[in-house]
Amino acid sequence: MARRKTPRIPDALLDQLLAGADPKTAFDSDGLLDDLKKALAERALNAEMDHHLADDEAGNSRNGYGRKTVTTETGRIELDIPRDRQATFDPQLIAKYQRRFPGFDEKIVSMYARGMSAREIVGHLRDLYGIDVSPDLVSAVTDAVLEEIAAWQARPLEPVYPLVFFDALRVKVRDEGIVRNKAVHIALGVRADGAKEILGLWLEQNEGAKFWLRVMNELKNRGVEDVLLAVVDGLKGFPDAIRAVFPEAVVQTCIVHLLRHSLDFVSYKDRKPVAAALKGIYRAVDAAAGEAVLNAFEEGIWGRRYPAIGQSWRRAWSEVVPFYAFHFDVRRILYTTNAIEALNAKLRRAVRARGHFPTDDAAMKLLFLVLNRSEKEWKMAPREWVMAKAQFAVLFGERFTKAMAA
Repeated sequence: MARRKTPRIPDALLDQLLAGADPKTAFDSDGLLDDLKKALAERALNAEMDHHLADDEAGNSRNGYGRKTVTTETGRIELDIPRDRQATFDPQLIAKYQRRFPGFDEKIVSMYARGMSAREIVGHLRDLYGIDVSPDLVSAVTDAVLEEIAAWQARPLEPVYPLVFFDALRVKVRDEGIVRNKAVHIALGVRADGAKEILGLWLEQNEGAKFWLRVMNELKNRGVEDVLLAVVDGLKGFPDAIRAVFPEAVVQTCIVHLLRHSLDFVSYKDRKPVAAALKGIYRAVDAAAGEAVLNAFEEGIWGRRYPAIGQSWRRAWSEVVPFYAFHFDVRRILYTTNAIEALNAKLRRAVRARGHFPTDDAAMKLLFLVLNRSEKEWKMAPREWVMAKAQFAVLFGERFTKAMAA
């Protein structure tokens, strides 16, 4: 039986705080919790003032208090802010022009990251906490994320990534009065220790070799010297752009995308048996066995009924072959089911909740916040990575050793 943890606040103190009061009202606006916030904030501000005056050698002193109303996640509270005679005190807890209690902005950003629009957040705050804020305030809070995105998108990267997944999903963005489909491209890197990292996020209406080349050069300029294995979704011109910047990279077609593309040709009632027939191709022992299964598929009932499937696999075959060099357990990593696909599922849920975005920046804010939350949930490498490391060391030699040493 688990032992009860010792509370951080002693029961005797809690009893004293609640003495003579209805505990239910503690969480109300202007209740006990708001009183505690006010008392603790004012105590911290006075401590800041004491520290400021102790460091001030110009004979400065206190000069009473000013009153400021700040918004919290439960309502509004009035704080007495200490002042000094020389007006040099700049509090850190509640800055001079700050009108929101620490943590309030984070609440708004968290709701935005869960797919809520600015007006939905306004309604949520009003219904739950009785706080009236404007959509402009919500937009101002979330716009602060744009600076974070710019810094994040320019941050230095590792010199070597053994594995990088490149993928895209579609979002609807209003552009010059017209709602257009745009592609959001994501690069997910796997470091030598198996830890995952989002390398970048790009929003583009037109894809092509020039765009892919710009993305690759951006990664190189941010410090990436080598990519051992790049997993892509079969977009035209992408493999050539990768090799133009990282000439030694092995380019592997994403098997999940290839399967999904294959099933686009198939009627709903035939999908299960066709998917089962295709499974033999990517589960084959080696490339020769895989091609034999593909030949049998093309000559069989499903290949004759849906000839476009065999053709799509043939076109991508040179990028399918590297997949067979790995053990079955390692191939599961390359399926992308546990990596980019799980990430895309979260992004799609957030995008569906929105319908469309008013601007490119609005789309980038939401997607960045979802990615940021997802990265925080990644605690450890997949269990297959131990075997993958051993195989990467054999296949790539010193290039992988360099990644391990970085």
